[in-house]
Amino acid sequence: MKVWAIANQKGGVGKTTTAVNLAGLLTAAGRKTLVIDLDPHGSMSTYLGCSSHAVEQSAYQLFQEKSPGISALIQPTKVPNLSILPASPAMVTLDRQLGVKEGKGLVIYDALQSVIDDYAHVLIDCPPILGVLMVNAMAAAQRLLIPVQTEFLAMKGLEQMVRTLKMISQARGEVLPYTVVPTMYDRRTRAAREVLQHLRDTYPYNMWDHVIPVDTRFREAAALGKPLCLLSPRSHGAMAYRRLLMSVLMMRDAPMQPTLSRKEKVS
Repeated sequence: MKVWAIANQKGGVGKTTTAVNLAGLLTAAGRKTLVIDLDPHGSMSTYLGCSSHAVEQSAYQLFQEKSPGISALIQPTKVPNLSILPASPAMVTLDRQLGVKEGKGLVIYDALQSVIDDYAHVLIDCPPILGVLMVNAMAAAQRLLIPVQTEFLAMKGLEQMVRTLKMISQARGEVLPYTVVPTMYDRRTRAAREVLQHLRDTYPYNMWDHVIPVDTRFREAAALGKPLCLLSPRSHGAMAYRRLLMSVLMMRDAPMQPTLSRKEKVS
């Protein structure tokens, strides 16, 4: 099982789009895939037909003392080979509820152990803020993907994310590999070209070599609740995510092992 987290401490940069489209490509290749929505806004849940305001069982239950276990919370989607652990608005209260309780940074990691043979890949869509949910995602992950919109305002979120990553890596006792993924790239604009060059200059060893372009078909796919690769496999956006997936699959991920201290403060 490969576990990848998709995160950035800024919203609107393409996290959900990245998670959904990578998952769609994996399932199209016959790989059974689980997506976990840890963002209380539930964008990925809504995208895949599980409205976060309507679900009765969600990732929120994993953090309760009498959890039914992850298998009871996972739901199928309309996409073959793709299942989801949906989000719930109640998840926004978890930082206040859990405080500094020991072991709460490993809830997702521990839960995944019971389904380790059921899925080839797990993709975790993270909230854009540092808290118990992001810590859980990064503690469970073998690789972090950081989508970054190619505009100047998005640079701050990336800087914050890299600082958070260093903190989590110290807690894990090992470096969590990460890949910066430039998104919403419009080569016609000077600003986008300058931001892309700045990213390549600042993160030369962690930058993906290509970009995810602006593509209006992403919106069409979201409205239909389908990954773009299944709706329009030869579109520019779908082909870009295909290149991304091929690149990430060739990278060496961290081992899946419980290296985050169970006493680590998670808020």
